Amino acid sequence: MKPKHQRLVLLVIAVAALIGAGLLAAWALRNQASYFYVPSDIVAEPPAPDKAVRLGGMVQVGSIKTADDGVTVHFVVSDGKVTVPVVYAGIVPDLFVEGSGVVAEGKMGTDGTFVASNLLAKHDENYMPRELDDMTDAQARATVSETSE
Repeated sequence: MKPKHQRLVLLVIAVAALIGAGLLAAWALRNQASYFYVPSDIVAEPPAPDKAVRLGGMVQVGSIKTADDGVTVHFVVSDGKVTVPVVYAGIVPDLFVEGSGVVAEGKMGTDGTFVASNLLAKHDENYMPRELDDMTDAQARATVSETSE
């Protein structure tokens, strides 16, 4: 076999190996994708009760209720069109407040309530450190310029 043909065969084998590795990685990660469903998706096509999913949306204002045990929290997640009731037993994140974004990891209950095993609270893009919150704009700018020098 000529050297030119040997290089061509090696190139074909290398490309086939790369495609095979990519397909193998995609197949292995098929259930690991971290997408979340919005309430409209959950209501339109509810996932199987045993399937772990993520539900993302905004915590509806006035919906957070803490049970008598002090650990279980009931709230409603909304996407502006549809709402989904959620129950979570555990310590909620500091940023978890009414009107803020939340991603709840868990499973859909048979009664239509989402049973969360983990909460991820999201803050908005207008984040302000607590130290700068009580300052005037001029004081905050001065502090930021001092720390960045």
